[in-house]
Amino acid sequence: MATGRESRTRHPEYTVPNPPFPRTLPTLYVSSCALPPVVPLVSLGPLSSGVPDVSPVSHVSGPLSVPVPSVSLSALGPMSLVPLSVSENKRKTRGNKRKKRKRSTSRKHVRGRERGEEVKKRRKRKNTKRRKSSTIIIISNMADQEQQQQQHDASEEIEPQLLKATTSTQELTITNYSNHSYIPDSRRQSFGRAVEEINKMIACREEPMKQTDNLQVSDKISVKNNCTVFLGYTSNMASCGVRETIRFLVEHRLVDCLVTTAGGVEEDLIKCLAPTYLGDFHLKGRDLRMKGINRIGNLLVPNNNYCKFEDWVMPILDELLREQKEEGGYWTPSKIIARLGKEINNKTSIAYWAAVRGVPIFSPALTDGSLGDMIYFHGIRNPGLVVDIAEDLRLINQLAKRSLNTGMVIVGGGVVKHHICNSNLMRNGANYSVYLNTASEWDGSDSGARPDEAVSWGKIRLDANPVKIYV
Repeated sequence: MATGRESRTRHPEYTVPNPPFPRTLPTLYVSSCALPPVVPLVSLGPLSSGVPDVSPVSHVSGPLSVPVPSVSLSALGPMSLVPLSVSENKRKTRGNKRKKRKRSTSRKHVRGRERGEEVKKRRKRKNTKRRKSSTIIIISNMADQEQQQQQHDASEEIEPQLLKATTSTQELTITNYSNHSYIPDSRRQSFGRAVEEINKMIACREEPMKQTDNLQVSDKISVKNNCTVFLGYTSNMASCGVRETIRFLVEHRLVDCLVTTAGGVEEDLIKCLAPTYLGDFHLKGRDLRMKGINRIGNLLVPNNNYCKFEDWVMPILDELLREQKEEGGYWTPSKIIARLGKEINNKTSIAYWAAVRGVPIFSPALTDGSLGDMIYFHGIRNPGLVVDIAEDLRLINQLAKRSLNTGMVIVGGGVVKHHICNSNLMRNGANYSVYLNTASEWDGSDSGARPDEAVSWGKIRLDANPVKIYV
């Protein structure tokens, strides 16, 4: 059996010995077997004295752009070479030498061939129809419906771009479908519709209030705009860079109410005391534990950060307990968060600007985190602090009920999502709604539920146009 370069030849009688230059270089000499119909690496002149003239090619267009050195024929020994012409791209092969089988003329075989040809024709027509129907959907501000419709109609007429690649032997025409196919509910379209929904919230919020009485919820909470915007976010949003975006919204009074978890409060405060570091999702928990490092996704928080948080928050809890005993009454999660925001006195904090701007932060699961651990430790040393979550429930429900219009922007799921939606149930649903999360509805969880499910509960109004962005 032939090996190496000899095994590639179709005709054993014409073989080429291995040349003395490295195998990595392109083949310089060919036998009488036909190469594939590609750009020739060398040009062979007419036969003279049984040996062709070989002129090296300095450059070959196409993928094989490799300089070819000149090699002396005397070093290769005796061989039989013939010139190769590019036009001779149809050489006889073993398959062509075989006798063609006579096509059956039986009725069964003829019908089978006809059916096969008909299937090919149908597939060809179907593929052609798909290519013609390929469109580009442009996400834009759809305030001008007529202009948007014109853009859509124009996109349907876009034909596939034709790119031409020319080589020394042939011209190739490549169909490039740069225009993406239409996807009914793609992420890009969902994002575009979410932008529209939030713009509607802002426009409604800036309208003058038609009602000015019965808007007070408590001594510090009241309806201040024509559209009350509820912003909910999970703790990982405070741990990552989204924290700065939320702080900006609160600082500039673009939202009226925040709902978050215990982690959303404590991570915001801890970042004012010590930094969080960027790590990796695949770091081993055992190794991190041995080094006293906690992982939040691809973020790393040393244990020392929580030690600093404990040293900072314990004296504040002592003060809260003292005021409770002297002045009476109980603390609520929103009151504790507002107090912590004032005590941190750091302009990079969400809680700080919420306290300054009078934006309430509700956290129905305030004890489910490091802050809950601090309350637990404090209760062992100095018991008596009472946190009333029922009072906060009344406040957020009253805020939703007395609002003229409401909008919900919920980043994440869980208790944050349901707490906002359930408060809007008290007013027969929110007017505007935008969800952003990664959860799927197929497990039946509220986190993955689409806005349409909230409509069935009365958490979103029937005439609303809610949007969910799958991120």
